[in-house]
Amino acid sequence: MGRMVDGEWRTDSEMVEHGEEGEFERAETQFRDWIRGTRRGPNDVVTEGPEPEAGRYHLYVSYACPWAHRVLTVRALLGLEDAISVSVVDPVRFDQGWEFDATKPGSTEDHLFGSDYLREVYAKADSDYSGRVTVPVLWDTEEETIVNNESEELIRMLATAFGEYDNGVDLYPEGYRAEVDEIIDDIYPRINNGVYRAGFADTQEAYEDAVDELFDALSEYDAHLEENRFLAGDRLTLADVCMFTTLYRFDEVYHTHFKCNHREITDYDNLWPYLRELAQLPGVDTTCDMHHVKQHYYRSHGDLNPKRFVPVGPDPDFSAPHTRDDLPGDLPAPLRT
Repeated sequence: MGRMVDGEWRTDSEMVEHGEEGEFERAETQFRDWIRGTRRGPNDVVTEGPEPEAGRYHLYVSYACPWAHRVLTVRALLGLEDAISVSVVDPVRFDQGWEFDATKPGSTEDHLFGSDYLREVYAKADSDYSGRVTVPVLWDTEEETIVNNESEELIRMLATAFGEYDNGVDLYPEGYRAEVDEIIDDIYPRINNGVYRAGFADTQEAYEDAVDELFDALSEYDAHLEENRFLAGDRLTLADVCMFTTLYRFDEVYHTHFKCNHREITDYDNLWPYLRELAQLPGVDTTCDMHHVKQHYYRSHGDLNPKRFVPVGPDPDFSAPHTRDDLPGDLPAPLRT
């Protein structure tokens, strides 16, 4: 692995950073502009920045990455596939970083520039860029630069700024926004990033602390979902998308690879059928590629899996029937099956 330093690719920089107690610390993303009309909070609407125009923006993603998967899922739920195009990197990331290889199933070329590596796209945006080269990335073809590479901000842009082009599904509905923000802020450190805090911990104590917090949170949300169809009650929202992409990877990757092994998601009475309902929403299946997920984690992280063997199981059945629609609440018309 590596990173950019003053516009040059370096493979001698440590990719995983830790605090004084051995806890994993995630580096902040650096491209943080907003598309005009984005609702950043219940009462905060972006009034400056590039316009939300169909055909203007291009996403760089990995099916393997849960952060990029968030953006792909929102794009699919809103029917924005024709408005925002996509390039998909190869799932396995070695010393040269994310690579484009259209010969691999599910991967594509760089449709905009024909780049060999994603770092070349970052260099086009900033020739002196220093930092990690991550997905997702939203590229503005008019300004010829990266708008943003922070997943939570990108899903807000897609969900709230592109109403002229989407199918009418509202994932950040009025009356729910404060609650949605609170849920996203709660599940990020304990669940979304919690699995990484466990997997990349540098001490036993940091690992155990992360695992304990993770499973406490999963138990809390499993209990919440006994009587609530979705995280914000009766409405599908951005909070569910943020939970979905972590749960989708849990049993196949995080349970084993990151040693988050108190329980599997399939062991939970409510989280498991909740995950199945989300996975079965129209369009979501096109964003899910478990082959890419497993290839990435088990082959890219040689420090955690030196022989780079990819497990053959457990292969949970996301298509199995669920009974979540018996709970109060309904889906928007475009998402009803």
